Amino acid sequence: MSQEKTAASKAASETQLVARAQHGDEEAFAALFEMHKRRVYSLCLRMTGNTAEAEDLTQEAFLQLFRKISTFRGESAFSTWLHRLAVNVVLMHLRKKGLQQVSLDEVDSSQDEPVKRDYGDHDRRLMGSIDRINLSQAIAELPPGYRAVFVLHDIEGYEHNEIAEIMNCSVGNSKSQLHKARMKLRDWLRQNEGLMTPGEPVVSDQAPTER
Repeated sequence: MSQEKTAASKAASETQLVARAQHGDEEAFAALFEMHKRRVYSLCLRMTGNTAEAEDLTQEAFLQLFRKISTFRGESAFSTWLHRLAVNVVLMHLRKKGLQQVSLDEVDSSQDEPVKRDYGDHDRRLMGSIDRINLSQAIAELPPGYRAVFVLHDIEGYEHNEIAEIMNCSVGNSKSQLHKARMKLRDWLRQNEGLMTPGEPVVSDQAPTER
């Protein structure tokens, strides 16, 4: 019960900070920055694989937040709205760099069928025993669209309905992109088998239940 009260108190506090920031309260905005900067930076770092770029993109995301916070209507969780903004900033950056972009609206015949969790030995290693350096290297090999969904689902812990909202795509496309991302990471693991070293789990063996 105490945890529920703490969570409710935190949500109420955040709601108040957002309302104050929307009215130009700089201290409230600074408090929101402190509350969310680490997770936004982590998201940017996972999607770019570059600390300098992640720092710059984190700053850009909060600059965008400062400009657009008045448009937040509370129709979703503030963190979800902020992460949508951050993901868009990163994807725009990657497009400018000329990297391959995967459309989340592409037609995929597999999206109407449930995505099967056909995990073999490599999948267990993928989900539970890749050290941080190797995981970052593997994620960096993914096209931006796949990378974003994989990071949001398997690392940040978002459900597919939340990712669909963040990425402005359908739940089916989110599931499809995650499946493709895992397949590409599995292929990368196979190709780099000799380079793999055991490490602490980064992502749980039990991925969040797909919804």
